[in-house]
Amino acid sequence: MKPYSKILGAAMIIALASCNNNQKIVPGTYVDLNTGDSIEVMADPETGYAYNAETKKPVYLYVDDNQDTVFTTGVVVNNKLIASTEGIYEVDETKVKVDDEEIKIKYDDYKKKVDGDEYKVKNGDYKKKVDGDEMKIKDGDYKKKVDGDEVKIKDGDTKIKIEDGVVTKTKN
Repeated sequence: MKPYSKILGAAMIIALASCNNNQKIVPGTYVDLNTGDSIEVMADPETGYAYNAETKKPVYLYVDDNQDTVFTTGVVVNNKLIASTEGIYEVDETKVKVDDEEIKIKYDDYKKKVDGDEYKVKNGDYKKKVDGDEMKIKDGDYKKKVDGDEVKIKDGDTKIKIEDGVVTKTKN
């Protein structure tokens, strides 16, 4: 096996393991952004949205250990908030829209859309689309498609096909 095949195989394993970064609620202790109180956050089994384990009320915005502000759906919404005149923080609806299971985030060149098992990210020339076990990435001349155990990569004039973790075709 050529050295680049080993590196490529390792990269593919990492990519497959991380291809679903559709954020979900992680149960734990957080700070409610609007009250400043330490709260125990749980995920509602039906909606997946955050709620306060003690009061059983929904949690709109909370802060995690990394100082990230997290929306009720589990999506990090740093730099996407506005403060009302009453001092209550809300998501800037020009940057984040939530409609049932669909979440859209827009910020300068960055866009993300989450809809159930499907999500799309666009950041400048970088594009990523995940739908179930299918993933497509495009970044300039680089393209990658993962469909189950099959991976196709095109980088400039180089094409590689991987099936069941084994490189089956290479074309330069």
